Amino acid sequence: MRRTRTSGMLAVLFVSLVACVVLGHSRAHAAAQTPSPPGAQEYIIWPYDGAVIQGGKLWVRMGLRNMGVCPKGVNVPNTGHHHLLIDTDLPPLDQEIPSDRQHLHFGAGETDARIELPPGKHTLQLLLGDQNHVPHVPPVYSKKITIIVK
Repeated sequence: MRRTRTSGMLAVLFVSLVACVVLGHSRAHAAAQTPSPPGAQEYIIWPYDGAVIQGGKLWVRMGLRNMGVCPKGVNVPNTGHHHLLIDTDLPPLDQEIPSDRQHLHFGAGETDARIELPPGKHTLQLLLGDQNHVPHVPPVYSKKITIIVK
């Protein structure tokens, strides 16, 4: 196949168009974080800070004020779903919350969960995510608490 000047220009145009779409999508995604209302607050109901838990199985009860809980994928203003952070710091607040053993997702709208932790000192913190598991702006998260499992 003989390459012509026109086909080369079309290739450059195509690559430029793809780059614009990709970059535009990235910027739109970053700019499209979900707003949270003033006074929104997430908190851990149970266990309390400093609790000593016998055995490794425990219930975590999650609370939220001035917002509602909704499953992942549901786009309703002033709602989100809980993510429990175990023995870790807050992730980047402008990106999707990771999903692993330290970042538990409760995308069905759960407000309590049974977890199991090994003996030792542990930290727990909640972070609210929007329908796409991205923190709101401003982010809504609880105080980090420490518990001891015996």
